[in-house]
Amino acid sequence: MKTRIHIAVLLFILISSATFAQTVDFGSFTDSRDGAQYKTITIGSQTWMAENLNYDAGSGSWAYDNNSSNSAIYGRLYSWPTARKAIPQGWHLPSDVEWQTLVEYLGGPTVAGGKMKEADTTHWKSPNTGATNRSGFSALPAGYYYDGNYYSMGDSASFWSATASGSEDYYIWHRYLFHSISAVYRYRYSYEKYGFSVRCVRDSDVTDAGACASEKHGESERPGLGRHRGDRQGA
Repeated sequence: MKTRIHIAVLLFILISSATFAQTVDFGSFTDSRDGAQYKTITIGSQTWMAENLNYDAGSGSWAYDNNSSNSAIYGRLYSWPTARKAIPQGWHLPSDVEWQTLVEYLGGPTVAGGKMKEADTTHWKSPNTGATNRSGFSALPAGYYYDGNYYSMGDSASFWSATASGSEDYYIWHRYLFHSISAVYRYRYSYEKYGFSVRCVRDSDVTDAGACASEKHGESERPGLGRHRGDRQGA
């Protein structure tokens, strides 16, 4: 009896995986500025780039460890001011609300991270908890830049939003994924010395009229790193 149950469960998993694989339909976009091609994916009502932006915007954009072979895989890391200017025509830096729309569509913050992360350990460090990439978002652990140094490639992914927290454009909301958790975290850091990854949303999918407006909401505690907590402001 137990053997039959185990076989039934295995068949269900295989069928479910195959069914999902057929539903992930990637599009494509070519950046006319440099000819770079990006996969795109429609998730709910939004169309996202399914790869990190890799446009060399000059000052304020970096290849991890200054190595172009890293940026070819993981994209470049951007300061927030540069990120807002580096987006190709027809796309935009997602607002905090647009990130939240994505997360809620994927089942909420406790599980959405796993559905966003690339599913294996080719780039993510083990155990890459909960990673299925069921959304097709294909998040990669590009790490981050801080004040001339590079941290956490393979461990984590951090993505800018277009939204400042509070009345001054100093603390910026962004999203964070970590290799040993299935959650996606929302938190804010000062933008001055940081470089994070950039994902773009297609303009026709704008859901927030105040995409760059300042907002102040609750904040999720960031696990794992916390190297530079002196620059983080609690909610």
